[in-house]
Order: sequence, then C-alpha cells, then structure tokens
Amino acid sequence: MAQVPASGKLLVDPRYSTNDQEESILQDIITRFPNVVLMKQTAQLRAMMTIIRDKETPKEEFVFYADRLIRLLIEEALNELPFEKKEVTTPLDVSYHGVSFYSKICGVSIVRAGESMESGLRAVCRGCRIGKILIQRDETTAEPKLIYEKLPADIRDRWVMLLDPMCATAGSVCKAIEVLLRLGVKEERIIFVNILAAPQGIERVFKEYPKVRMVTAAVDICLNSRYYIVPGIGDFGDRYFGTM
Repeated sequence: MAQVPASGKLLVDPRYSTNDQEESILQDIITRFPNVVLMKQTAQLRAMMTIIRDKETPKEEFVFYADRLIRLLIEEALNELPFEKKEVTTPLDVSYHGVSFYSKICGVSIVRAGESMESGLRAVCRGCRIGKILIQRDETTAEPKLIYEKLPADIRDRWVMLLDPMCATAGSVCKAIEVLLRLGVKEERIIFVNILAAPQGIERVFKEYPKVRMVTAAVDICLNSRYYIVPGIGDFGDRYFGTM
C-alpha cells in the first residue's frame, strides 16, 4: 500500500502502472481519512475524467463534461447534509413517510476556479446563496493571503459547500476554512467539494481541520516541482474560462 511520507512528499515509482499506484493511493486515503468521500469510480465517471484530462479536448467539450461532473459532485455532497423526517400525502390519499432537504445551506467559491462550480450548485439547490473568497499568494512570504470576501451575513448558521475544483497543496482551501471559522461557521458544517485532489493536499486539510468533510471525484498520485497535480488536468481555471 502506498504511504504518504511524513514530509508530505509522495514519490512516483516509474515501474508502477498509473492504475495500480492510483488504486493503492485511493485505498490509503480512504483508510486514513474517513471524512473523505470519494465518488464511486464508475465507467461513466472515468470517461468524463478522461475527457477533461486530455490536453487535446477543446474548451467547449471541456466545459460540457466538467459541468456534468460538477453536478454529480454536488449531488454527492448533498448526501452529507442532515435531513428531516417528513410525512406527505400522495395523490392516492396515502401517507408517505419521507424526508425533507435541509434548507440552511450556502455555497462559497474560491475565486476564480471555484466559480466554475457555482452553476452546478444552483442547478440542484434552488435559491441557494453563494459567497466568494479571493485568496492569492503573498509574493514576500509565499503564503496564501486573503484579498477579498463577500459572504452571507448569516453564514454562521448555515452548512457551507466550499467550492474549488483542485486541491493541490491545499493552501487556498485551508485559508478559506480559516476565514469561515473566524466568521462563526462550525468546522463540521463545512463540506469541501472538489474534482481532483493530491494526497499532499488532503493530508494538509485534515491535519489542520479534521472535522471538515471533503467530497472529491478523484485522487491523483502526487505534485510535481511546480505544484501541479500529476497526472492531473492542468490549470482548471484557465481551461474552463478559456484564458490559456
């Protein structure tokens, strides 16, 4: 089983096939971090991931399949919310004992790439309020720095879907979680929704915020020297918004 060394570095043995190593890493992540929800790796999911990973995929096709994937991710993340029991009467005048959706939720996108996930959230959560957090790297310290935040005034009373498609070093998402906690959001009410994560990023998130929940579509092998996820997708924001 592949292990993430204490240094946070995960070395790639070129003798392994990507699929074998990927499977080992996934099992390790699931075992060590029970608050990580990995989407079921179906053929359909893998096909969509293959399309958006392909560097030859044109922008229109990339956006189409990314949007499909994001919507599935949001649906998966909604399963992490509490539900309330509810009884209704069907058109046949028969009682049905079901549940109702928890209504006090909001989305928070980490600008800019996280904004690509807003339409997916709105598509399945009608009237859902969405806030934004802009974080950039401080050129002096190389640490993430909060530049801008615009969040619902009552965010402390809500469950928060934190949106960012990529989790590489996790610097931005950890800074965003810090902001949410400062505003009174409970750590266990934060659900980080992302498409692709590196083991180093997952390790950092749960080292700093063990009560957060994370829903992801895939976990890759490692980061390269430029801190891109490998094999990865490239710069998701540039590909989605066409600014390459």
